Amino acid sequence: MAIADNAPVVVIETSYFDFIRRAIFSKPSTICATVVIALFSVIAIFAPWIAPYDPLKQSYFAISAYPSREYWLGTDQFGRDVLSRLIYGSRNSLIFGLLAPFFAALIGTTLGVVAGYFGGVTDRLVTRMIDLLMAFPELLLAIIISAALGGGFWNVLGVLTIAFVPGFARVSRASTLSIKQEPYIEAAKAIGVRTPVILVRHVLPNISAPIVLLLTLWIASAIRLEAALSFLGIGTQPPQASWGNIIRDGLSNVFGSPWSIIGAGLAITVVVLAFNVIGDSVRDALDPEAAE
Repeated sequence: MAIADNAPVVVIETSYFDFIRRAIFSKPSTICATVVIALFSVIAIFAPWIAPYDPLKQSYFAISAYPSREYWLGTDQFGRDVLSRLIYGSRNSLIFGLLAPFFAALIGTTLGVVAGYFGGVTDRLVTRMIDLLMAFPELLLAIIISAALGGGFWNVLGVLTIAFVPGFARVSRASTLSIKQEPYIEAAKAIGVRTPVILVRHVLPNISAPIVLLLTLWIASAIRLEAALSFLGIGTQPPQASWGNIIRDGLSNVFGSPWSIIGAGLAITVVVLAFNVIGDSVRDALDPEAAE
Protein backbone atom coordinates (compact mmCIF):
# COMPACT_ATOMS: atom_id res chain seq x y z
CA MET A 1 0.00 0.00 0.00
CA ALA A 2 1.56 3.29 -1.07
CA ILE A 3 1.63 6.28 1.25
CA ALA A 4 1.39 9.77 -0.15
CA ASP A 5 4.42 11.97 0.31
CA ASN A 6 2.38 14.71 1.91
CA ALA A 7 0.49 12.39 4.27
CA PRO A 8 0.91 13.37 7.92
CA VAL A 9 2.79 10.93 10.07
CA VAL A 10 1.83 10.83 13.72
CA VAL A 11 4.26 9.29 16.18
CA ILE A 12 3.03 8.74 19.70
CA GLU A 13 5.63 8.03 22.32
CA THR A 14 4.47 7.23 25.79
CA SER A 15 6.91 6.50 28.57
CA TYR A 16 6.09 4.41 31.60
CA PHE A 17 6.38 7.43 33.86
CA ASP A 18 3.98 9.56 31.81
CA PHE A 19 1.49 6.72 31.73
CA ILE A 20 1.76 6.15 35.48
CA ARG A 21 1.45 9.84 36.22
CA ARG A 22 -1.72 10.13 34.15
CA ALA A 23 -3.16 7.04 35.81
CA ILE A 24 -2.44 8.35 39.31
CA PHE A 25 -3.84 11.83 38.80
CA SER A 26 -6.95 10.55 37.06
CA LYS A 27 -8.29 8.93 40.24
CA PRO A 28 -9.50 10.86 43.30
CA SER A 29 -8.15 8.20 45.67
CA THR A 30 -4.63 8.37 44.27
CA ILE A 31 -4.71 12.16 44.25
CA CYS A 32 -5.57 12.11 47.96
CA ALA A 33 -2.84 9.53 48.61
CA THR A 34 -0.29 11.66 46.76
CA VAL A 35 -1.28 14.73 48.78
CA VAL A 36 -0.93 12.75 52.02
CA ILE A 37 2.55 11.49 51.07
CA ALA A 38 3.62 14.98 49.99
CA LEU A 39 2.32 16.44 53.26
CA PHE A 40 4.20 13.95 55.41
CA SER A 41 7.33 14.44 53.31
CA VAL A 42 7.19 18.21 53.88
CA ILE A 43 6.67 17.63 57.60
CA ALA A 44 9.68 15.32 57.73
CA ILE A 45 11.93 17.67 55.77
CA PHE A 46 11.02 20.78 57.76
CA ALA A 47 10.64 19.07 61.14
CA PRO A 48 13.03 21.45 63.01
CA TRP A 49 10.91 24.42 61.93
CA ILE A 50 7.49 22.79 62.31
CA ALA A 51 7.87 20.99 65.65
CA PRO A 52 6.78 23.27 68.51
CA TYR A 53 9.26 21.75 71.00
CA ASP A 54 12.49 19.80 71.16
CA PRO A 55 11.41 16.13 70.92
CA LEU A 56 14.00 15.15 73.55
CA LYS A 57 13.16 17.89 76.06
CA GLN A 58 11.55 16.58 79.24
CA SER A 59 9.30 18.55 81.58
CA TYR A 60 8.65 17.14 85.02
CA PHE A 61 5.77 19.59 85.42
CA ALA A 62 3.91 18.25 82.37
CA ILE A 63 4.15 14.46 82.67
CA SER A 64 1.28 12.64 80.93
CA ALA A 65 -0.48 15.93 80.27
CA TYR A 66 -3.76 15.95 78.37
CA PRO A 67 -4.04 17.70 75.01
CA SER A 68 -4.18 21.47 75.44
CA ARG A 69 -3.25 24.70 73.70
CA GLU A 70 0.32 24.27 74.88
CA TYR A 71 0.59 20.58 74.00
CA TRP A 72 -1.77 19.76 71.13
CA LEU A 73 -1.43 15.99 71.53
CA GLY A 74 -0.44 15.98 75.19
CA THR A 75 2.83 14.66 76.60
CA ASP A 76 4.22 11.21 77.34
CA GLN A 77 5.33 9.70 80.65
CA PHE A 78 8.60 11.66 80.47
CA GLY A 79 6.94 15.00 79.83
CA ARG A 80 7.97 15.14 76.17
CA ASP A 81 5.67 16.74 73.63
CA VAL A 82 3.96 13.98 71.65
CA LEU A 83 3.34 16.10 68.55
CA SER A 84 7.02 17.08 68.30
CA ARG A 85 8.11 13.47 68.65
CA LEU A 86 5.64 12.38 65.95
CA ILE A 87 6.95 15.07 63.60
CA TYR A 88 10.57 14.05 64.14
CA GLY A 89 9.60 10.37 64.05
CA SER A 90 8.27 10.84 60.53
CA ARG A 91 11.86 11.46 59.43
CA ASN A 92 13.13 8.03 60.46
CA SER A 93 10.05 6.20 59.25
CA LEU A 94 10.03 7.82 55.80
CA ILE A 95 13.82 7.66 55.36
CA PHE A 96 13.89 3.93 56.07
CA GLY A 97 10.72 3.39 54.05
CA LEU A 98 12.19 5.05 50.97
CA LEU A 99 15.89 4.18 51.16
CA ALA A 100 15.64 0.50 52.09
CA PRO A 101 13.48 -0.56 49.09
CA PHE A 102 15.59 1.64 46.80
CA PHE A 103 18.88 0.03 47.85
CA ALA A 104 17.22 -3.40 47.82
CA ALA A 105 16.04 -2.74 44.25
CA LEU A 106 19.57 -1.82 43.16
CA ILE A 107 21.19 -4.86 44.76
CA GLY A 108 18.43 -7.35 44.02
CA THR A 109 17.96 -6.25 40.41
CA THR A 110 21.70 -6.47 39.77
CA LEU A 111 21.86 -9.98 41.21
CA GLY A 112 18.77 -11.11 39.32
CA VAL A 113 19.85 -9.69 35.97
CA VAL A 114 23.35 -11.17 36.26
CA ALA A 115 21.97 -14.56 37.28
CA GLY A 116 19.29 -14.63 34.59
CA TYR A 117 21.51 -13.39 31.77
CA PHE A 118 24.65 -15.42 32.37
CA GLY A 119 23.08 -18.56 33.84
CA GLY A 120 25.29 -21.52 34.75
CA VAL A 121 27.15 -21.46 38.05
CA THR A 122 26.34 -17.80 38.64
CA ASP A 123 22.63 -18.49 38.30
CA ARG A 124 22.78 -21.46 40.64
CA LEU A 125 24.68 -19.58 43.34
CA VAL A 126 22.38 -16.55 43.24
CA THR A 127 19.28 -18.73 43.14
CA ARG A 128 20.36 -20.74 46.18
CA MET A 129 21.09 -17.56 48.11
CA ILE A 130 17.71 -16.11 47.16
CA ASP A 131 15.92 -19.32 48.16
CA LEU A 132 17.72 -19.32 51.50
CA LEU A 133 16.68 -15.75 52.30
CA MET A 134 13.12 -16.24 51.05
CA ALA A 135 12.69 -19.21 53.39
CA PHE A 136 12.14 -16.61 56.12
CA PRO A 137 9.36 -13.99 56.11
CA GLU A 138 10.63 -10.41 55.85
CA LEU A 139 9.81 -9.57 59.48
CA LEU A 140 11.42 -12.72 60.88
CA LEU A 141 14.51 -12.25 58.73
CA ALA A 142 14.79 -8.62 59.81
CA ILE A 143 14.41 -9.57 63.49
CA ILE A 144 17.13 -12.24 63.23
CA ILE A 145 19.62 -9.94 61.51
CA SER A 146 18.77 -6.91 63.64
CA ALA A 147 19.12 -8.90 66.85
CA ALA A 148 22.62 -9.89 65.77
CA LEU A 149 23.73 -6.45 64.54
CA GLY A 150 21.88 -4.26 67.03
CA GLY A 151 20.16 -0.91 66.46
CA GLY A 152 21.53 2.21 64.86
CA PHE A 153 20.69 3.97 61.61
CA TRP A 154 22.98 2.03 59.26
CA ASN A 155 22.27 -1.32 60.90
CA VAL A 156 18.51 -0.85 60.57
CA LEU A 157 18.90 0.35 56.98
CA GLY A 158 21.05 -2.69 56.17
CA VAL A 159 18.58 -5.05 57.83
CA LEU A 160 15.62 -3.68 55.89
CA THR A 161 17.59 -3.74 52.64
CA ILE A 162 18.60 -7.39 53.09
CA ALA A 163 15.01 -8.31 53.91
CA PHE A 164 13.76 -6.95 50.55
CA VAL A 165 16.64 -8.00 48.28
CA PRO A 166 15.35 -11.56 47.56
CA GLY A 167 12.05 -10.35 46.13
CA PHE A 168 13.70 -7.95 43.70
CA ALA A 169 16.29 -10.56 42.70
CA ARG A 170 13.66 -13.18 41.99
CA VAL A 171 11.45 -10.88 39.90
CA SER A 172 14.37 -9.44 37.89
CA ARG A 173 15.83 -12.90 37.26
CA ALA A 174 12.54 -14.24 35.93
CA SER A 175 12.07 -11.19 33.70
CA THR A 176 15.64 -11.41 32.39
CA LEU A 177 15.23 -15.08 31.48
CA SER A 178 12.34 -14.19 29.18
CA ILE A 179 13.91 -11.03 27.78
CA LYS A 180 17.26 -12.56 26.82
CA GLN A 181 15.53 -14.90 24.34
CA GLU A 182 14.15 -11.98 22.31
CA PRO A 183 15.47 -11.48 18.75
CA TYR A 184 16.83 -7.98 19.43
CA ILE A 185 19.09 -9.39 22.17
CA GLU A 186 20.39 -12.03 19.79
CA ALA A 187 20.90 -9.37 17.11
CA ALA A 188 22.85 -7.18 19.52
CA LYS A 189 25.12 -10.11 20.37
CA ALA A 190 25.59 -10.93 16.70
CA ILE A 191 26.83 -7.46 15.78
CA GLY A 192 29.29 -7.45 18.68
CA VAL A 193 27.58 -5.19 21.23
CA ARG A 194 29.30 -5.55 24.58
CA THR A 195 27.46 -7.34 27.38
CA PRO A 196 27.29 -4.34 29.77
CA VAL A 197 25.75 -2.26 26.99
CA ILE A 198 23.16 -4.97 26.28
CA LEU A 199 22.24 -5.18 29.94
CA VAL A 200 21.91 -1.42 30.42
CA ARG A 201 20.27 -0.49 27.10
CA HIS A 202 18.13 -3.51 26.32
CA VAL A 203 17.55 -5.69 29.38
CA LEU A 204 17.04 -3.20 32.20
CA PRO A 205 14.54 -0.90 30.39
CA ASN A 206 12.41 -3.92 29.45
CA ILE A 207 12.23 -5.34 32.97
CA SER A 208 11.69 -1.99 34.70
CA ALA A 209 7.90 -2.28 34.96
CA PRO A 210 7.74 -5.09 37.56
CA ILE A 211 10.69 -3.57 39.43
CA VAL A 212 8.95 -0.19 39.70
CA LEU A 213 5.76 -1.93 40.79
CA LEU A 214 7.55 -3.91 43.49
CA LEU A 215 9.42 -0.83 44.67
CA THR A 216 6.20 1.13 45.05
CA LEU A 217 4.40 -1.61 46.95
CA TRP A 218 7.26 -2.34 49.32
CA ILE A 219 7.76 1.22 50.53
CA ALA A 220 4.69 0.71 52.71
CA SER A 221 6.05 -2.66 53.87
CA ALA A 222 9.37 -1.06 54.81
CA ILE A 223 7.61 1.57 56.94
CA ARG A 224 5.65 -1.13 58.75
CA LEU A 225 8.74 -3.27 59.18
CA GLU A 226 10.79 -0.41 60.63
CA ALA A 227 7.96 0.42 63.02
CA ALA A 228 7.78 -3.21 64.12
CA LEU A 229 11.54 -3.39 64.75
CA SER A 230 11.50 -0.13 66.70
CA PHE A 231 8.52 -1.36 68.70
CA LEU A 232 10.47 -4.49 69.62
CA GLY A 233 13.47 -2.39 70.66
CA ILE A 234 15.84 -3.54 67.91
CA GLY A 235 15.19 -0.73 65.45
CA THR A 236 15.62 3.00 65.99
CA GLN A 237 17.01 3.37 69.48
CA PRO A 238 15.70 5.82 72.12
CA PRO A 239 15.81 8.70 72.71
CA GLN A 240 15.61 9.16 68.91
CA ALA A 241 11.98 9.26 67.84
CA SER A 242 10.40 6.73 65.53
CA TRP A 243 6.74 5.91 65.19
CA GLY A 244 7.43 2.37 66.37
CA ASN A 245 9.27 3.26 69.58
CA ILE A 246 6.77 6.06 70.30
CA ILE A 247 4.08 3.37 70.50
CA ARG A 248 6.39 1.22 72.61
CA ASP A 249 7.01 4.04 75.08
CA GLY A 250 3.30 4.77 75.30
CA LEU A 251 2.40 1.22 76.33
CA SER A 252 3.79 1.79 79.81
CA ASN A 253 1.10 4.41 80.44
CA VAL A 254 -1.58 3.49 77.93
CA PHE A 255 -4.50 4.40 80.21
CA GLY A 256 -3.02 7.60 81.62
CA SER A 257 -1.57 9.02 78.38
CA PRO A 258 -2.69 7.15 75.24
CA TRP A 259 -2.03 10.11 72.93
CA SER A 260 1.34 8.87 71.71
CA ILE A 261 -0.10 5.47 70.78
CA ILE A 262 -3.08 7.01 69.03
CA GLY A 263 -0.99 9.58 67.17
CA ALA A 264 1.77 7.20 66.04
CA GLY A 265 -0.69 4.45 65.14
CA LEU A 266 -2.77 6.86 63.09
CA ALA A 267 0.34 8.21 61.32
CA ILE A 268 1.52 4.71 60.38
CA THR A 269 -1.95 3.74 59.19
CA VAL A 270 -2.45 6.82 57.02
CA VAL A 271 1.02 6.73 55.40
CA VAL A 272 0.97 2.98 54.76
CA LEU A 273 -2.54 3.21 53.31
CA ALA A 274 -1.47 6.09 51.05
CA PHE A 275 1.52 4.16 49.69
CA ASN A 276 -0.64 1.07 49.18
CA VAL A 277 -3.14 3.11 47.16
CA ILE A 278 -0.31 4.47 45.01
CA GLY A 279 1.08 0.94 44.62
CA ASP A 280 -2.28 -0.43 43.50
CA SER A 281 -2.60 2.39 40.97
CA VAL A 282 0.86 1.69 39.58
CA ARG A 283 0.01 -2.01 39.33
CA ASP A 284 -3.16 -1.22 37.37
CA ALA A 285 -1.28 1.16 35.11
CA LEU A 286 1.43 -1.38 34.31
CA ASP A 287 -0.97 -4.29 33.83
CA PRO A 288 -1.60 -4.76 30.09
CA GLU A 289 -4.90 -6.54 30.77
CA ALA A 290 -6.17 -3.49 32.68
CA ALA A 291 -5.62 -1.18 29.72
CA GLU A 292 -8.73 -0.36 27.76
